[in-house]
Amino acid sequence: MTQKEINEQEWNNPDNWSGCFYFSKKDSRTWVPKHCLWMSWTLNIGKLAGAKWLMGFIIGIPAFMIAVLLLSIYIRM
Repeated sequence: MTQKEINEQEWNNPDNWSGCFYFSKKDSRTWVPKHCLWMSWTLNIGKLAGAKWLMGFIIGIPAFMIAVLLLSIYIRM
């Protein structure tokens, strides 16, 4: 069985999906399409890179917003 076939089999397995979250250590992809293909992509949290992306979003977006807020306060002084 090729890795592409494994990826497809894992993606089709409903046990790997929890709402919009996807977790499969066997799937080699970090970004996978959602079940409703028109809805975009999601992270494979079963991969280390996927977990790092998720942490980057969780930490990075609020950090960026705080930096912009602090910069705007600094500029007004």
